[in-house]
Amino acid sequence: MPSILLVDADAFFVAVAKVVDPRGAGAARLLIVGGRPGSRGVVCSASYETRAFGVRSGMPISQALRLCPEATCVPVPRTACADTSRAIRRVLDRFSPLVEGASIDEWYVDLTGTEALYHHASVGETARKIRDAVYDETTMHVSIGAGPNKLVAKLAAERAKPKPGTGATGVHVVEDADVPAFMQTLALGDIHGIGPKLQEKLRGVGLVTVRDALEAMPEDLARWLGRETAYRVLRKARGESDAAVEPRAPAKQVSREETFDRDIADATTLRHELMGLAHKVAADLRGDGLEARTVTVKVRDQKFRTRTMSRTLDEPIASDAAIAAAARALLQELRADWSVPVRLAGVALSNFTPARDAEQLTMFGTANAVETPRDRALSRAVDRVREKFGDASIRAGGPRERSLGEKGARKPRD
Repeated sequence: MPSILLVDADAFFVAVAKVVDPRGAGAARLLIVGGRPGSRGVVCSASYETRAFGVRSGMPISQALRLCPEATCVPVPRTACADTSRAIRRVLDRFSPLVEGASIDEWYVDLTGTEALYHHASVGETARKIRDAVYDETTMHVSIGAGPNKLVAKLAAERAKPKPGTGATGVHVVEDADVPAFMQTLALGDIHGIGPKLQEKLRGVGLVTVRDALEAMPEDLARWLGRETAYRVLRKARGESDAAVEPRAPAKQVSREETFDRDIADATTLRHELMGLAHKVAADLRGDGLEARTVTVKVRDQKFRTRTMSRTLDEPIASDAAIAAAARALLQELRADWSVPVRLAGVALSNFTPARDAEQLTMFGTANAVETPRDRALSRAVDRVREKFGDASIRAGGPRERSLGEKGARKPRD
């Protein structure tokens, strides 16, 4: 029988923030991670005690503080979060060759066929060993759901979370024979893939719980929802899923964006902020051992109108200089006829290939018009300094910037 786990790091961003700043965030019982007080950021995560006040992920910081005025607010410790996520993944890789990263704080683990390796221990016992190993090596608590497929494992992980008053222990196992009974304890809105719009449509025909959907006549569901949607809802309500754990499912995109405390109208200031984001996302890319061919810039104005522009290069890039140059050129195009103040900016990278080392670059040539071996070497040297002395040891900046495709440097232009 398949044995799939969903490993979910408990209040991940909160936990990492407390480790990074033990005297500040670490001492706060009421904690919001996402931005400083007075900023226009949104809640990334909140401690369980803060959630009791109604604070939720995605909520504006200002609204969250109205609900919980005593809460401490801190920015997301992005570098530490990425490092911790990779450390947890390394632990999981020791227990199974099939580990799929679902997000920065969630991983699917397929234990099917590993029974003899763990002396035929139960899935629950192995899950507890994994949970203990993750804590011993990273100090992070994880909740683990187990089931016959990814859908049930994810739902079980939510039931496993040791939230105050639930009595949960951090591990919840749903055996194959128990899936029907387990699913009938859920609301349709609890199931991943049944989003708000579909939930509203289901409520409109009196379907709120899994039991409601299973008791409805299939032909009625098809008439209300359409044949394909009805079939999908019924399969999910029964706890059925054919999705496999894909250990090397590649990330589609890495990105960094920022909502500014004040709208930015000055072109030079906006460009400087974008360069900082470009350098950060470039470091994330190199940390994942990747290069990218496509660079995308996003800007959102004070009226929440969003524009994006992308450029796909002939050769993949990974250096701060090349990614910043591409981002700056895209920003200039975006802003050519749209100079209203900006409240949010972002840089995203996609269209990945594995990173090449210096030997590979020499062997296959360096006919890259936008990036030189020196750019790569400099970026990697900066990565090593930051790894040793912290993310703030070297900051993006400098009034001198390279133009896309040029090997020299020149002063910025609007």
